[in-house]
Amino acid sequence: MNYLTRDAVLAGHRGLALPQKPSHTTQPLQLVIVKVASRCNLNCTYCYEFNLADQTWRNSPKLMSAEIFEVLLTRVRQHCEWSGQTSINFSFHGGEPCLLGTKTFTAMCSRARDVLKGIRLVIGMQTNATLLNRDWASLFRDFEVEVGISLDGPKEINDSLRVDHNDRGTYDRVLAGIEVLKKANVEFGLLTVIQLGADPLAVHRHLLSLGCTNLSYLMPDYTHDTFLDVPSRFGPTPCADFLIPIFDDWWFNGTLDVFIRNFWDVGQLIMGGETRIDSLGNPPLNYVVVNSAGDIEGLDVLKACSNELVKTGLNIRSAQLRDIALSPLHGEMIFDSMPLSGQCQRCQERDTCAGGYHPHRYSRARKFDNPSVWCSDLLRLFTHIRARLGVSVAETAERRLLRRQ
Repeated sequence: MNYLTRDAVLAGHRGLALPQKPSHTTQPLQLVIVKVASRCNLNCTYCYEFNLADQTWRNSPKLMSAEIFEVLLTRVRQHCEWSGQTSINFSFHGGEPCLLGTKTFTAMCSRARDVLKGIRLVIGMQTNATLLNRDWASLFRDFEVEVGISLDGPKEINDSLRVDHNDRGTYDRVLAGIEVLKKANVEFGLLTVIQLGADPLAVHRHLLSLGCTNLSYLMPDYTHDTFLDVPSRFGPTPCADFLIPIFDDWWFNGTLDVFIRNFWDVGQLIMGGETRIDSLGNPPLNYVVVNSAGDIEGLDVLKACSNELVKTGLNIRSAQLRDIALSPLHGEMIFDSMPLSGQCQRCQERDTCAGGYHPHRYSRARKFDNPSVWCSDLLRLFTHIRARLGVSVAETAERRLLRRQ
């Protein structure tokens, strides 16, 4: 998920100092992912929320109530007061957050501005765009919402996996939503799950043709328990096979006006900077998830790994957001860094890739004591971008050392 801005990425690249990490009880939370809807009007086959290992959504209210949202705002305000932070990001998420309807969304945003007055609040939404209309576009402008849209490429690629509950493709409806935003001059980013075996340049050039200059490509959410047949079907490095041609097309033919999150962040790490996303570098996540029932949860993509793995037993009615530090797993992920596997410790990209994305490290047998299922892809991608930048592993280490002095 892309929760960070281009300016934030560039700040790290320029070597600006990061704040020192305080204790668990006072550490700022950069982001609250607000799962305002526990249902979706689509039924994408790879969706970690509904169609992989976790089924806890079945026990959650379809929509977050005004009461739960009010308590959440109180908890957020309290956490900001304890941590001393003066800004926070809200990401309206689901399910499909537009199922809220424009009236409820307006009420929530207005109330959030009131309760969090004096705190800089950045509101975002990740949507499938199929429900967008002029009313939504107007609200996005009014509340300066940072909009992310999920789309996997041209119609024939997108509609192979991104379908509705009647198994119908969704591309045409997504494009209609995008056109609404474009006509209203609402900027948006595109979040694209890599479809293994698809033509990467056909996907990439199609996304650019839609007028979007903020792109993110996600490696599919496999674990070591579900990955077994992937190499035999798609080759040893299908994600690198997809990403490297796109990188080279951007490198040789593109401009810096097009922001591709994956490449900026890999480049930033290679240049000795810190990561600004949760899928590389093994950073403290510094965010929590609150579902429609008010449950305080950890990294939501862990739903790809095991049923109830995201659960902490905490609810905002009786707990503070910072209480998630009491969870051995989620406290470590959110406020510290996860231990690396032995293979990752010995890898030349130990301090850059640093194990990859937590869900992709999981297995029932060893939990997170594994390299990423995409280890070979990540190593190949880092090696390729290093060659383009002309930065060796040793130079990265020197840059990291200088940056910390």
